[in-house]
Amino acid sequence: MQWLRDMWTKEGPGISKDAPKKIGLALFAEVFAREWWEMVKLNILFILTAMFVVTIPAALAATARVCLAFVEDRNTYLLRDFTEAFVRYFWRATTWGLAFTAALGIGAYAAVAYAAAARDNLVLAVPLTLSIVATAFIAVLACHLVILMVMRDLPAFGLLRLAAIASVLRPLPALAALGFVSALWVAHIVFYPVSVFMPATFNFSLGMFAVAFGVHRAAVMVLALPIATQEKHEPHARDAVQKHLIQKHSGKENWNVFG
Repeated sequence: MQWLRDMWTKEGPGISKDAPKKIGLALFAEVFAREWWEMVKLNILFILTAMFVVTIPAALAATARVCLAFVEDRNTYLLRDFTEAFVRYFWRATTWGLAFTAALGIGAYAAVAYAAAARDNLVLAVPLTLSIVATAFIAVLACHLVILMVMRDLPAFGLLRLAAIASVLRPLPALAALGFVSALWVAHIVFYPVSVFMPATFNFSLGMFAVAFGVHRAAVMVLALPIATQEKHEPHARDAVQKHLIQKHSGKENWNVFG
């Protein structure tokens, strides 16, 4: 029975302290190899919580929160972390989800309409290009915003501003992540019915992990900017000013009473 005990208690091979830190696709593959079973369970949690449709944005935010822990190599307690994030970000994620769904829908509709009209009038190729670029930018913006939202509590305008800055500074990793997500679903369609279990096992969680992995660096960059620090401390500053005004006003009333 020694082999059975060693299977559970024996230390793993570990990582050499002198081993170079992996980056890029090598790091992506390493994290996936380490967390693949957690991603399967995370995918199931997403499906169970998103089946009511209106809960999809909150389920995406909760999935993003767990995937961010994978990217940052932090310990996760999957069910607890997922449910806490689902409750914590429910209203914010739902509001942003409705806004981005409407924006992406308008952009996609405009692109399809201009594409049909451009067949007869080449001049409309210009607005067609603009609508495609705008729709792609909105998708990139949504990727950055959801990761920034689960990284730090910020006011809505400050969150949108930082997401826009990140989208301008580093749009390509987010586009690559969206391309990877699209490839997962194309593979599901092309290889159906062999791929029938892909959505149930890892499509959603692996797709969100790709997004978190792709935009994490840009998110860290913009959160280090002075405007992010200002947004972080603004609520405390407002509270301090209000407290000071209340104390000052109360002091004047007391002076009038005793004077």
